[in-house]
Amino acid sequence: MTSTTQAHSTHRSNVLIIGGGQSGLALGYYLARRGQQFTILDGGSEIGHMWRNRWESLQLITPCPYNNLPGMDFEGPAWSFPHKDQVADYLVRYAKKFSIPVQTNHKVSSLRRVGENYQAETNQGVFEAPVVVLATGPYHEPRIPDAARGADERVVQMHSKDYRSSKQMPAGEDVLVVGCGNSGAGIAQDLARTHKVHLALGRTAWLRRRILGRDLFWWAHLLGLPRVTADSRLGSRMKHQPDEVIGTTPERLAAEHGIKLQSRVVAVDGNEVRFADGTQHRFGAIVWATGYRPSYPWVHVPVFTEEGAPQHQRGVTSSPGLYFLGLKWLYYFDSSLLGGVGRDAAFIDQEIASYLSTRAPNKVAHSAAIP
Repeated sequence: MTSTTQAHSTHRSNVLIIGGGQSGLALGYYLARRGQQFTILDGGSEIGHMWRNRWESLQLITPCPYNNLPGMDFEGPAWSFPHKDQVADYLVRYAKKFSIPVQTNHKVSSLRRVGENYQAETNQGVFEAPVVVLATGPYHEPRIPDAARGADERVVQMHSKDYRSSKQMPAGEDVLVVGCGNSGAGIAQDLARTHKVHLALGRTAWLRRRILGRDLFWWAHLLGLPRVTADSRLGSRMKHQPDEVIGTTPERLAAEHGIKLQSRVVAVDGNEVRFADGTQHRFGAIVWATGYRPSYPWVHVPVFTEEGAPQHQRGVTSSPGLYFLGLKWLYYFDSSLLGGVGRDAAFIDQEIASYLSTRAPNKVAHSAAIP
């Protein structure tokens, strides 16, 4: 594996993976199994940092049996829902078990194609490879509505990305959570323990946790939903539907947690929020659980739409040797989920092998292939 020497030096490898989360690790598993030489860079201080830096009470919506990366089961009671730190710990164990080295604290500031290779500039030198995989996940730049600009200094505002616990909220003040995907519903429930919480509902599908005594994901896997592809008739419909909130309903949020349901936010003026039904209310804090938009300002390769979304076919871009991994609906319904990234990683691994077979690859090999 390429070792880091002094800053500003150039490090060369056959494959460069940018992002050491679940997608990058899954691909590393397959590359290592083939004895392919590769480098994984991650900007965080430790493996699993993206999971550790979420709100304190966060749990997965997927039960343990459906959170496996290739080659290693996610340990835990069969129908329990892992805490975020359990996921981070699992990623650490995974990298250790398969000797997948992740170079942390490597922040990539620029990626360019130079001749037949790619060059990534980082805070710890330049990395060069004929193959680059962008495995930085689906969550980049927080999407915050224009209405947020109308709030004044009396209102504590943050995106769900920055929410950790109710301690960040002003004591005794009403809190508004805007956006009701799984994050919005989860944060609203977390805050309701200490604050009066209002939840502004949007276009959301609500799904029961259990059906006929079985978990929703048991039924989903029985019916083959995780393997629905983006280019299928069903997939083309599903990927344009709103995200589903699993395991609760607006009525339960109100009855069990005392959360007041509101209609869509139309304006914010000072500390007063106006809703689509004509009502208004004053708040001391607003959490915008309004999703993310893709953001790759550091990638200087023309593989994006005018809106900045990645352009690819099953993760393969029009730029030779450049791939995406871990995006929502990369190819499958569960392409961005912990238990779904493995299938896409296996496919990208084979694409990389095919591409490198047409070149004169570096002679350096990974020190130990996974049996």
